[in-house]
Amino acid sequence: MAKAQAFTCTECGASHSKWSGRCDACGAWNSIVEDVPLSAGPASKSLGAMKGRAVPLSDLATEEAPPPRARCGLDEFDRVLGGGLVPASAILVGGDPGIGKSTLLLQAIAHFARRGLKTIYVSGEEARAQVRMRAQRLGLADAPVMLAAETNLRDILTTLEAEKPDLVVIDSIQTMWADNVDSAPGSVSQVRAAAHELTTFAKRRGVSVVLVGHVTKEGQIAGPRVVEHMVDTVLYFEGERGHQFRILRAVKNRFGPADEIGVFEMTGGGLAEVANPSALFLSDRDEPAPGSAVFAGIEGTRPVLVEFQALVAPSSLAQPRRSVLGWDAGRLAMILAVLEARAGIPFAGLDVYLNVAGGMRVSEPAADLAVAAALLSAREDAPVPKETVIFGEISLSGALRPVSQAENRLKEAAKLGFTSAIAPSKTKAGTMAGMKLDVMTDLAAFVGEVFGAG
Repeated sequence: MAKAQAFTCTECGASHSKWSGRCDACGAWNSIVEDVPLSAGPASKSLGAMKGRAVPLSDLATEEAPPPRARCGLDEFDRVLGGGLVPASAILVGGDPGIGKSTLLLQAIAHFARRGLKTIYVSGEEARAQVRMRAQRLGLADAPVMLAAETNLRDILTTLEAEKPDLVVIDSIQTMWADNVDSAPGSVSQVRAAAHELTTFAKRRGVSVVLVGHVTKEGQIAGPRVVEHMVDTVLYFEGERGHQFRILRAVKNRFGPADEIGVFEMTGGGLAEVANPSALFLSDRDEPAPGSAVFAGIEGTRPVLVEFQALVAPSSLAQPRRSVLGWDAGRLAMILAVLEARAGIPFAGLDVYLNVAGGMRVSEPAADLAVAAALLSAREDAPVPKETVIFGEISLSGALRPVSQAENRLKEAAKLGFTSAIAPSKTKAGTMAGMKLDVMTDLAAFVGEVFGAG
């Protein structure tokens, strides 16, 4: 009997019974490859008929102490990990090419090594001399980090078994090659096999493993999505090439809060920590200008103030432009529709551009009111008061809904010198000296009171 074949899309992970030039699920071209099974058991036996070993069981009321965390000294890196590195954890770090993933991890592993951890840096993309050159430029040449330049997974695991390190960085998972899988490095089967072997090794030997992953043009980590399910923590290193800011964001963390961020600044000597990102993102604000509004947001457990910038201009096109950077384009369309339907503010025939200053990405619904304020400010050519922060979620009915952690948002704003805030009614926040809180019930009231339009 002929062996059954399975094919997988490298872009979205969808399965196909036969090869085709275009994936039906995501529409990508030339992305379907043969999915080679990792192993083939006896065809005549089912799993239930084969004898295995008994698995030890325990109850939920365990007396075991939580595993100790190791801190590297880079507070922003430790924050994103949830307070430090957990032994036997598997971490996946993704980001655009050239964004600084290797630089960040080389700095982090050097700090761990200086604090007594036995560390190994395995590069599948660079020679050891190239890694040493970067370490010298970053001032890390004296760190007791062991280097290796290898892509053969069997040789790497044999070396790790012999050396017994505390922390290993694999740069990158797409360059690893397992000789028991008949496909090219970087393919779905190879990435899945390499991730499985390294994650299993981390759990079995108590070694923390950090895997660097390439990303697709859509910003997702290349390879099968099952890799993100295998590991304990998934981090994305974000930033715009035109900005010096870099943001390390946790999108999955079994040992800490997800959506936590660490902020870094790219300098000539590597990545420098930014202890107060709010002050950095707002550092270039001068006198209030139309189209600018400051949003008091929450990223993970940290309050962060960012500036929304909007531009509204007459359009000569039949379908006006809607351009967004750093926010969800679908949510912008919803805010424009609610402004027109509930507050009588039309944007037909107008191009709308929205940007989050500093290269920051915001996903909170609490930013709705700040976006509406920036859009109205640009349309009416009326600046929002400079010392005012805004937050609140807008519903489709035009009502303003309260958001969580309002008190933390206001404390961060007061710390940076803001004296007033606009928020939805029923906002639960204690009174603070020097901070005036204006509460609004719905979008129409906000438009009428702040801009005198409607």
